[in-house]
Amino acid sequence: MAQASLNQSLSQQQTLAPQMRQSLEILQANTLELSQLLTQAMELNPVLEDVTDHESLDDMMDSETADEDNFDDWQETYADDVRELSIMERRNKGQDSDAAERREHFYNSIVAPLTLQEHLIEQIRESGLNKEQQADATVVVGNLTEHGYLDSSLDELAVRLQIPLNRLEDALATIQNFDPPGVGAADIRECLLLQLDHLGLGDGLEAELVDEHLDEIAKNHFPQLAKKLHLPIEKIIETVDHIRTLDPSPGSRFQNNGNPYVQPDVEIHMDDEGEWAANLTGSYLPRIRINDDYKDLLSNTSSDKKTRNYLRDQIRDGRTIIRAIDQRQETILAIAREIVDRQQPFLQNGTRSLKPMTMNDIAEVIGVHPTTVSRAVAGKYILTPHGLMEMRKFFATGYQTEDGKDVSNEGVRETLHALINQEDPQQPLSDSRIEKMLGEKGIKVARRTVAKYREQLGILPSHLRKKY
Repeated sequence: MAQASLNQSLSQQQTLAPQMRQSLEILQANTLELSQLLTQAMELNPVLEDVTDHESLDDMMDSETADEDNFDDWQETYADDVRELSIMERRNKGQDSDAAERREHFYNSIVAPLTLQEHLIEQIRESGLNKEQQADATVVVGNLTEHGYLDSSLDELAVRLQIPLNRLEDALATIQNFDPPGVGAADIRECLLLQLDHLGLGDGLEAELVDEHLDEIAKNHFPQLAKKLHLPIEKIIETVDHIRTLDPSPGSRFQNNGNPYVQPDVEIHMDDEGEWAANLTGSYLPRIRINDDYKDLLSNTSSDKKTRNYLRDQIRDGRTIIRAIDQRQETILAIAREIVDRQQPFLQNGTRSLKPMTMNDIAEVIGVHPTTVSRAVAGKYILTPHGLMEMRKFFATGYQTEDGKDVSNEGVRETLHALINQEDPQQPLSDSRIEKMLGEKGIKVARRTVAKYREQLGILPSHLRKKY
């Protein structure tokens, strides 16, 4: 029989202080997330206020640092009547009502994308179905994937949910008549056939090819299809081109891929002296500081230990947030300036001229740990002369050409993409041929690396790119 025992052991475990966790959260947050964090901080911490006169972050930090030197010298007293604190909070809210209204308008203007399920349920409500039929249709909608396909068979749903199969079949038929065409299919073949039915082509050559020869279409076996169906190859190609205009993922346009738009943290531009320069964006962010009235309130009122400790904690937490924001901005700007210094060829010529650069390289120069650089660039974007780019895109290993020039992985992918764009569609370039062409440009890469980069770019192999 197993015996119960009590053992004592000693171990070391490293944990992060709440302030450190908060600093890391602020460092990693992208612009929209940071704006939400600051708004939430002001809602939870009454001593924080939104500066409405566009005072710079540097000015705020100077002010907070100077006040912090005298923080422990303040008289640690507060009034017995805590209602005075509530009165002050209401007064501050009144003073900052315009700023709050602007922030609310900013967030309200970000419209959440409509999901596929919401789109279909709206149609169910407007379809004239009775309550039981609406409930059955809603069950079917709830079992669709994000691409619009039925996640389980109707037989499984009927057994699991104890709903008669014939009712679920009627519900699915109703859903398949909704927008977008092709929704509710079990597989890609049914999805395309539903779309052809919607276009009135359910009995045409397109439907025959999809229903009986979809695998051959995927492999571009056009001559074999033409011979099998006794049709000119031109007719097959024309019909397949029409089939390829259909949407194999009808629910994808409703997918919520995160923020409705991306706001850059940094902008790179040419300054008045003709040099590339990096500047932080962020004028849209709430600019927060410690409200002076709360400092005076702490200094000038009679003692009350509970409220005094509360107010001291809030002020200390507020300063921690402000310092974390300052460190975040300084770190991102330092990284951006190093990118500008090291990536001059990219700024002049574009992605093909990106040079290899690692986070260790940047960390050594700006005096932080590489993990800090990793957190700082996560989810951040730079507006460059060549468009909006993820900061992580600038950090990659690469190759050295025969003439001694460094080329990043991204630059090799860009060159590979350009070669394929210029190929003869009737004689597409094989991976081996691309390997040789890159070698002629001085870029030595293996064929398997070419295949990997091609797959990362979403480009099919040569035999599937061939057009007749």
